[in-house]
Amino acid sequence: MDFEKIVLVTRKTRLEGLVERFNTLGQARFYLEHSGGDFSLYQREHDVYYAAVSELRSRLQQLLKLQEIERGLLPNFLFNETNIVVTIGIDGLVANTAKYLNGQPLIAVNPDPVNIDGILLPFDVQKAIVATKGVIKNQMSTRKISMANVQLNDGQNLLAFNDFFVGVKSHVSARYSVEINGRQERQSSSGIIVSTGVGSTGWLSSMFNMANGLLAGEKTTDPIRRSMPTSRFDWESEKLAFVVREPFMSKTSSADLVFGYITPGSPLIVRSEIPESGVIFSDGVESDFLSFNSGAIATISLADKKTNLVVG
Repeated sequence: MDFEKIVLVTRKTRLEGLVERFNTLGQARFYLEHSGGDFSLYQREHDVYYAAVSELRSRLQQLLKLQEIERGLLPNFLFNETNIVVTIGIDGLVANTAKYLNGQPLIAVNPDPVNIDGILLPFDVQKAIVATKGVIKNQMSTRKISMANVQLNDGQNLLAFNDFFVGVKSHVSARYSVEINGRQERQSSSGIIVSTGVGSTGWLSSMFNMANGLLAGEKTTDPIRRSMPTSRFDWESEKLAFVVREPFMSKTSSADLVFGYITPGSPLIVRSEIPESGVIFSDGVESDFLSFNSGAIATISLADKKTNLVVG
């Protein structure tokens, strides 16, 4: 592959978000300090981030033509197959960007390794330049990260890098039916979480933490309880995991299909019985959602495309 351009994806800092909210830097500072916050932390985070962006930008410009976009422009940006994509920010920026790619190599940069863990961020600025040079020479190691796809019966679809939420926008009780592997069940719950392998250390893990906490200290010989599945699985796994949150048992709802795996031959089908405010959103971005009200049918499966994350 002959790469023609590097696309650098940035994000706004928390300080920039506050300035947008309160119109000026002074008003943002006043709000933070009078509410007990430490303005200096926001300023330091902002300064460190843009120092890293500035250095990365200047170094990348020496390698190929460079175009820079802010995260908010991703939905309207068209990536070319000859692009190398570089993100600089937290893990969430990788998830936001990955959904708009189609196999382009993605180099994820940690702008502040001292303070950001960055499970998905293998490179600091210096190492990112080395990685980019390797990609240009087609000498790179990547991980093919599995993603999730939801298809509605009206033709709409949505991708997830980490996870989907299926339920009511306010997270109150939702009614629906689920079907997988020939089994079907009507349920009432606070929603369904569907996770990829890379997302299994996030929202999905909290479901397991809750279940394990409830069982903590119990002495049991029940083999099911003694061998509860782990929430974590490989990023490249050809499966997704689903968990039903707070399932309620009643005369019209059951709680047997509350956990399972979605595989290439076994999608999860969810039929909405939610009168209004039913939603499906991905990766924690509630503003980017599909309506999921009564009559909607969602088929959740592994996505055909994968994220090509550069790791070396």
